[in-house]
Amino acid sequence: MKNNNTQVKSLSRQGLWGWIFTAPFLIIFVLFLVIPLVYAFIVSLFTYTQVHGEHFSGLANYQRVFTDKIFLTGLGRVIIYTIVMVPIQLGLALIFALLMDSLKNRFASVSRLVIFLPYAVPGVIGALMWGFMYSKNMGPFTTIFELFGLPAPEILSSQGIFGALVNVVTWQWTGYYMVILYSALQSISPSLYESARIDGANEFKIATRIKVPMVSGSLVMVTIFSLIGTLQFYTEPNVLRNQAPTIIQPEYTPNMYAQALAFNYNQTNYSATVSFALGFIVVIFSMIFMRLTRKQSGLGD
Repeated sequence: MKNNNTQVKSLSRQGLWGWIFTAPFLIIFVLFLVIPLVYAFIVSLFTYTQVHGEHFSGLANYQRVFTDKIFLTGLGRVIIYTIVMVPIQLGLALIFALLMDSLKNRFASVSRLVIFLPYAVPGVIGALMWGFMYSKNMGPFTTIFELFGLPAPEILSSQGIFGALVNVVTWQWTGYYMVILYSALQSISPSLYESARIDGANEFKIATRIKVPMVSGSLVMVTIFSLIGTLQFYTEPNVLRNQAPTIIQPEYTPNMYAQALAFNYNQTNYSATVSFALGFIVVIFSMIFMRLTRKQSGLGD
């Protein structure tokens, strides 16, 4: 009995210390995420007009947002970006990870650092840097074309803005996804590769039939990260908008639309509704993808 009581007390102390160590995170999580989310949701249930002031409207704002042409246009634009950017980012990340895993020298270490380095650059600074490079007046691309006597391309135009933004985001996030996939590759036992080589498999077959299937769970995870990030597209177009204000409108993406509603048009209630509607769509997309890739992620048969 005494031993049992001692074990119970020991477990109680461990649980207490666990709560003590996690308490700072829980406090910050509640104060800066849970409470603001609850408050924003409550705000989204009200409508403000100059005539009647603020009044409770229930889900009327949510009915409005899913018929709002500006919101739906921005959402459609972001979905197109997602369809293009996610495969490019993950394809490059997987290729780089496989190459780094195959190279076992100092060059591989330097290459990993170089590929990962853009992620260490804050998104705003990276977008500003690319905005300078895209500039038709003083950007390096313009200088190179002028050296060869060619007309400088207008990258930040209606025809080039899509590719320009895809390039900025791909440059910044590919290295991050590459590191995750490379770490997953490092956990694979080298004996599997040796057995495959004995059976006559070349490096390409080892990569496609052993390495890629073994990191499928990590591939699913980074795909979800990429989906969530792209659907919430905001920083890059918002920064480049200063150089292309006629091309990138304030409502270019749903997040930019929410900001414009809150700070330009003083429609805080509807801005909160747009934000929650986008969040709901992101959750739905993520759940559908996780359901479709349940077997690859190891969550089911």
